[in-house]
Amino acid sequence: MSTRQAPARLRGSEAMRFLWTQLTAMRTALVLLFALALGAIPGSLLPQRPTSPVRVREFIADNPQLGGFYDAIGMFDVYASPWFAAIYMLLFVSLVGCIIPRTGVYLRALRSQPPNTPRNLRRLPAHLALTADQPDGVLDAAEKVLAKRRFRVRRLDDSVSAERGYLRELGNLVFHISLVFLLCGLAWGALFGYKGSVAVVEGSSFSNTLTQFDDFTAGGAFKAQQLVPFTVKLNSFEAKFETGPVQRGAARVFRADTTTTMDGVETHQILEVNHPLVLGDSTVHLVGHGYAVNVTVKDPQGNVAFDGPVILLPQDGNFLSVGAVKAPYARPERLAFEALFLPTFVDTDTGGTSVFPDALNPRLLLNAWHGPPKEATGAPENVYSLDTTGLTQFTNADGSKLRFTLRPGEVFDLPGGGSIQFHDWKRWVSLQVSSTPGLWLVFVSVLVAVAGLCLSLFIRPRRVWLRVGDAGIDLAGLDRTEGRGGLDDELRLIADELGLAPIEVGDAGSTQKGEP
Repeated sequence: MSTRQAPARLRGSEAMRFLWTQLTAMRTALVLLFALALGAIPGSLLPQRPTSPVRVREFIADNPQLGGFYDAIGMFDVYASPWFAAIYMLLFVSLVGCIIPRTGVYLRALRSQPPNTPRNLRRLPAHLALTADQPDGVLDAAEKVLAKRRFRVRRLDDSVSAERGYLRELGNLVFHISLVFLLCGLAWGALFGYKGSVAVVEGSSFSNTLTQFDDFTAGGAFKAQQLVPFTVKLNSFEAKFETGPVQRGAARVFRADTTTTMDGVETHQILEVNHPLVLGDSTVHLVGHGYAVNVTVKDPQGNVAFDGPVILLPQDGNFLSVGAVKAPYARPERLAFEALFLPTFVDTDTGGTSVFPDALNPRLLLNAWHGPPKEATGAPENVYSLDTTGLTQFTNADGSKLRFTLRPGEVFDLPGGGSIQFHDWKRWVSLQVSSTPGLWLVFVSVLVAVAGLCLSLFIRPRRVWLRVGDAGIDLAGLDRTEGRGGLDDELRLIADELGLAPIEVGDAGSTQKGEP
């Protein structure tokens, strides 16, 4: 009676060796690279807490169950989540663990001589049986011909062994080493870099300090002292649009006239799309623009509760823009307005719309609200939208909701006291200030990786042998990579250069493979 043996269990060291072998396999590195790319997708599709905390709160409030689940697994801060960091580190370790042993193998291959000549050359995939009138000098001539064709040559007693294509493995190593440096560059930028955005109205300035950014995100090792002290003043912003019948309203010119101040030196510079300002290690990009309305709000007591420009956000290609005017310090009640700006106003059945992005016939449409003063909680609030909780909309004498339209320079008196005046409009631009210290390393790594990949793809590792024996002269070759052609043609060229005449040609499908 036979007994079944229990399967052998791996010891701790054997299990670790097995796991290390699996981790450092090239297929594992490819899987991890794909997983890293896949894991980065939620960071582009979902709002991220470091850059858009308000949008994250709104998403969770609108989708409590799904939002709570996403928050628990780090979907609102993907690039700082533990699982993304784990994939990143595993990929780094996998690449390093793959490169080190392959480098040793490659260095040993560089120091070694071409292999011995196989006993039966006629069994190789490509073979030529040759004849010569004077075979005595064939080996010497073969050494010179093969060396001229960039083969590494080894002379044996009755044969010559040659090999070339060592740069192919070098290309593989360079490619994978470049990926490691690429990851290092990305980590460098992620740890020490920063990116912030700010909206600046014409005539206003922006200083590169943390308190002046609208949105700001930085790496874990970032320190505020890294911010280069400079100031950018927006003197004016020029926007031109197509007025002809073809592509009417299409953007033609976006140009910001700026004055930058750095180290006490003022410089007049033009900022355009794809032509950023470079100030120290920081780069200032023009990423958006729109309209701001200059208004004054007075409360029923006649005090100015708000005075200044209000940035409105464009909603379509004709720059129909929306926003909110807030006067929280108006008394006895705070005042607020929902604003709709139409650069080129045309009256419609629904109240009006904008038919062109430039401000040719501007109008400001407003809904007015009032309510008791709100206690400050310190929680961030969206400045571009109005939370009407605790507010009551003004009404007309007939009980209908109050809505009114203003031209530049007009004033509207609110029921019960107070007023709002629309002075004029200005343009604003959205500036993105960023610093990525590892960007140069990423760029160089990509270039070197492409060069290594080209070496890997186009270099053909190949071995060639020539033997002179009593039965004649045999010339054979072997490609060390599949799917490569041209080996038979190269053998014929070598034979022609040696002045040898072929007797027969054998290939992988030849019956000569069965010869002893």
